[in-house]
Amino acid sequence: MSSPISSAPVSSRLARVGALSGALAGLLIALPALVEAFTGETAATSLLLALSPAFSLPFLTALHQRQSQATGRFGETAYLVNLIGLGLFGGAAFASNLVLFYLDDDVIDAELTGPTIPVFLASAVVFAVGSALFGTAMIRSGRFPKVPSWAYAVVLPLFAFLIALPDSVVTSALHIVVGAALVWLSTALWQSAVATDHTGVPDRRLV
Repeated sequence: MSSPISSAPVSSRLARVGALSGALAGLLIALPALVEAFTGETAATSLLLALSPAFSLPFLTALHQRQSQATGRFGETAYLVNLIGLGLFGGAAFASNLVLFYLDDDVIDAELTGPTIPVFLASAVVFAVGSALFGTAMIRSGRFPKVPSWAYAVVLPLFAFLIALPDSVVTSALHIVVGAALVWLSTALWQSAVATDHTGVPDRRLV
């Protein structure tokens, strides 16, 4: 006798996992930044920031799945570019927060030769373009709240370049805005999954 299959649609399960991952990614960006506004960068906050991109990957996939029917080929292209950019930029952030953080500035200047810096910059560019495109797709689809969708399209591209600046109130505030936008989108994604469980039809009234 075969084992029972869950009654929740696969898309709903993915949306729940994505929502939880997105909320965690947002908190791992916003909370360390809030602490760093008072203490400066620490080993603990750098560790948390380094882990955030990994949780953003299932979140991005769940967001795309929820709006794919409304965004068509443009949405698919935006998702692909954003996914590649997130992988590249996430790797750079991981290295920066967990490797470069523990090296002296003189060592960093001496070791970061060859293609390292250009590749870091290219990763930021791809991430910025992908975020702008995917944020635009979310705005056009109307499946998610407008404010965090616009933040995704506008603030995340800025985030890709401004985080390289020295730590300040501005960079901490930028981290907090990005984290809050991800948590907001995660909440909307979770609500959509709950609506699907109850009605079998994705909730499009989230704006």
